Amino acid sequence: MSQENVEIVRAVFDAWNAGDMDAVAAQHDPNVIWPPFEGWPEAETLVGREACMNQYERMRAAFDVDTAEPISDFVAAGDRVVVRVNWRGEGQGPDMNLELTRIYTVRKGKIFMVEDFWDHAEALEAVGLSE
Repeated sequence: MSQENVEIVRAVFDAWNAGDMDAVAAQHDPNVIWPPFEGWPEAETLVGREACMNQYERMRAAFDVDTAEPISDFVAAGDRVVVRVNWRGEGQGPDMNLELTRIYTVRKGKIFMVEDFWDHAEALEAVGLSE
């Protein structure tokens, strides 16, 4: 199951970078939860695929081109997958280069929760692992 979860998360990155937001949406559970990310301008918990997709679209709208590249291995921990990400955007103002660690919780073959951390070690601790 863990490798299947990694492949689901990897498919999200592939779809994002291909600009296929329908495929990104298809990987998310209809009731997906995205808790607030410390230090991020929007500080509310997002609930549901539509709310999460609206946030993704707002994030992408700030740039002409953006990519989200894994900069660590995908680490499977039970029903969770941890990955360090470099999100880059260009156009419509200053270029952006942001590193964060994301934990995806996968249930029944869909992403059920998305959690973001600035500190990679903190994210690993959240799933019971260490660097």
